[in-house]
Amino acid sequence: MRTRTRTVGVAVAAAALLVAGCTSDLPDAGSGPTAGDETGADATASEFFDQAEYERQLALREATPDGPADRPWEQALEPEYVPTEQYQQDGPYHLCFSNAGLFNPWRSVGWRTMRAEVDLHPEIAEFTVLDAQGQDDKQISDIQSLASQDCDLLIVSPNTTATLTPAVAAACEQLPVIVFDRGVDTDCPVTFISPIGGYAYGAAGAEFLAEEVEPGGQVLALRISPGVDVLEHRWAAAERVFEDSDLEVVGVQFTEDDPATVKNTVSDYIQRFGGLDGVWMDAGATAVAAVEAFEDAGVPVPPITGEDQQDFLQAWDERGLTAVAPGYPTFQWRTPVLAALRVLGGQEVPEQWVLPQPVITQDTLDDYLQPDMPPQHYALCGCEDLPDFPAAWGG
Repeated sequence: MRTRTRTVGVAVAAAALLVAGCTSDLPDAGSGPTAGDETGADATASEFFDQAEYERQLALREATPDGPADRPWEQALEPEYVPTEQYQQDGPYHLCFSNAGLFNPWRSVGWRTMRAEVDLHPEIAEFTVLDAQGQDDKQISDIQSLASQDCDLLIVSPNTTATLTPAVAAACEQLPVIVFDRGVDTDCPVTFISPIGGYAYGAAGAEFLAEEVEPGGQVLALRISPGVDVLEHRWAAAERVFEDSDLEVVGVQFTEDDPATVKNTVSDYIQRFGGLDGVWMDAGATAVAAVEAFEDAGVPVPPITGEDQQDFLQAWDERGLTAVAPGYPTFQWRTPVLAALRVLGGQEVPEQWVLPQPVITQDTLDDYLQPDMPPQHYALCGCEDLPDFPAAWGG
């Protein structure tokens, strides 16, 4: 019998203010640091910085993963396994998923990948999904609704951390719960699944610029918005790398992930400084807009950081850029499904399932470049072996 999927309230909404896998708690109008306010930005970052976690993430970049070499979504870095015999039961299974939303291309690619993974497993007889559409109140209601249904296991991708914690904790009292992508402030889920994290991401781009830009070079840092934990972690790590380098950060600007704002901001700095020697970004969805600003000004594109979306990888290849693309892989959307089957099968899983976080370099660019895919397809989807690829992903 074919798997039956019930999807409720799933709508792909354009939300330029949100970054792949990031929370949506923006400051109220008029609060928080303004664009380029480095003092305010530092104050915000200090609220989120955790020295021990920073050091842990940077060390994990060198860890040897446990798991199949060709299936990074099944790998784990320095795992501590926990037993799950208490959740073991016979199939077929009814899995449920509370999704924060589909408010950007990254999440849309991940969601398509998750559905394809579910379809691989005939033992999943039913897959019920509620989409919170980026709203905490709706997701709290969604989790309560799913926990009271006949779900065998609940997967949650929280919209925000603190607000969703009580709802997740309450659900844990009724059925096994797996959390992925964004965390909650409780250890009750059977496993929490995520890549290494924001510190590792931010450091990768800053280290690249420290190597590629001449001493004394002027670097512009482009950030999406203040107060979002993973973005604050990315900037906190980059800031420490820059402090230990001979580079000068001439500006830290918030862009709200808007291509027009990015382009105008970069153009302004080119005019003010006669050019720039490097651009660091805390997310790469608007990296092509930054590249175009240099081209419009008729000056060389300096070393720049981006991400694994196809428009940037193609621009990198076609224009011969000096670039790097830290990743926050969408292949992590496969892992909760596999973890759920392990838990219901009574197999041990990592208590904190930390996935590899690849960085695309010039040496590996050709491995991820997929010219026939849509501009906002993410190369680290781990979806190439799934049925209907590439057509189901827009290729």
